[in-house]
Amino acid sequence: MKKSIIVLFWMAMMLPFSSSFSQQPGLNQTTRSFTPEEQEIINLSKQKWQWMSDKNADVLASLFHQKAVFVHMGGAWGTEQELNIIRSGGIWYKKADIHDVSVNIIDNTAILLNRIDLLAVVGGNEVTNPFMVTEVYIKQNGKWTLGALSFTRLMTPGGQ
Repeated sequence: MKKSIIVLFWMAMMLPFSSSFSQQPGLNQTTRSFTPEEQEIINLSKQKWQWMSDKNADVLASLFHQKAVFVHMGGAWGTEQELNIIRSGGIWYKKADIHDVSVNIIDNTAILLNRIDLLAVVGGNEVTNPFMVTEVYIKQNGKWTLGALSFTRLMTPGGQ
């Protein structure tokens, strides 16, 4: 009984936060227009998901900054390990269904958020998980490179 009351209290406390987050302007691509530079980042991100699905590690190597970091449910590592995981099929990013996207550009840094359902094969097992994915791009010498890719598993489908 006491445990049920604590859970209900926790859920009631989190409800205002989850509903306010889901209604933030800019998170839903259909309610906001993007600048040409923001759209460029969104298109690059979509292309990245396709390259990951295709296991095209050679093209991804030119997108990923040499010092990039990748944060997954199973740990964090750098560019070489991420590329090796993609090449070996340790993680196969089969399909990313993108539901919402936002992008903020600060000087030469772009921060993109995607709410996705990711169909992946991990360790030979096909799984689908809802994620909020944070991608950080850095513009150097007129070219965007990926500096960070972080997966945050959402507690419920749709992130609500």
